[in-house]
Amino acid sequence: MKKWIAMVMCLLLALPLGAVAEEEKVVNILSWVGYIDDITLAAFEQETGIKVVWSPMDSIDNMLLKVTQGGGAEYDLILSSDYSLDILRKAGLLQKLDKEKLTNYDNLNPRFLSQTYDPDNEYVIPYVAGSPLIIYDPQKVPFEITGYADLWNEALVDSVAVMDNSRIICGIALKTMGKSFNETDPEVLAQMQEVLMPLYQNIRTFGDIESYTAVTTGEASVGFLFTSHLYMVQMDHPEFKVVYPKEGLGYGIDGFVIPQGAAHPDNAHTLLNYLMRPEVAAHNAETQYYMNVNSAAADYLSAIYLDSEVLNIPAETLEDAEFIEDVGETTDLYNQIYTAFKNQ
Repeated sequence: MKKWIAMVMCLLLALPLGAVAEEEKVVNILSWVGYIDDITLAAFEQETGIKVVWSPMDSIDNMLLKVTQGGGAEYDLILSSDYSLDILRKAGLLQKLDKEKLTNYDNLNPRFLSQTYDPDNEYVIPYVAGSPLIIYDPQKVPFEITGYADLWNEALVDSVAVMDNSRIICGIALKTMGKSFNETDPEVLAQMQEVLMPLYQNIRTFGDIESYTAVTTGEASVGFLFTSHLYMVQMDHPEFKVVYPKEGLGYGIDGFVIPQGAAHPDNAHTLLNYLMRPEVAAHNAETQYYMNVNSAAADYLSAIYLDSEVLNIPAETLEDAEFIEDVGETTDLYNQIYTAFKNQ
């Protein structure tokens, strides 16, 4: 009997952990509140029995601090912007995707894969994409806006509403100089600061919702906004003009990653696979007001969505669009310049 018990114990120890005890039916997500809508989460929970626990993320900087210091083991999925995922990848804080568990992976549009933050498509599942653009009221702006440089025009004093993002606002100043969003030369950045400072007199307000509100109510006549807020303004004011800046577009993808120490990686893969279903991906793109990254979802998108020039930027226009990339310690210099700009 003792030999038989010993043999059984040895066999149990030799089995994979999942064969002895299934994962707890839960998946913990760290991201911005509402970035997957309640309808989608409820349908997933009902179908799979896996409960979704959402941990609100107030900023990318705080997310990075939390995960790099703590390792992120309390989360099974992180949904954030591309450059932040690159930082986590370089720090060795992510685990590789198990593509065998992602049967819907081929639904993803190749245009949104093999990017700088995940060149071999090992860690990131794209969720949505977007490009900050300019939108303005042609009845209030006495000239045609064609690019970032026009935001400095003296006719726009106290009239421009912009996102509150150091890298992007500094970046558009760099683009007017013919430079990259990801410039790291201190001398060039010092020149950029001189170019940037006069823009302040034209700024009416900073922030995402704040700027959307200012533009849609007419408090500001020009907005430089993220995709979702651009689309909201466009729905309110279809007569407003959308501008693809001639100096070149910025571009971003938000995606999911699994932290290295995730307690429920199988459940994380189950949710990722669910979100890559065509009808689910289409629903999420429409409810989040971002560009669809799922080729198979195209047949499920509404005519209103497909007609939007904010959500459907021509491929040739996006061809040379730049990602905001991790620039290491130079990030501190960008933040210093931006702080000085806002504190004038």
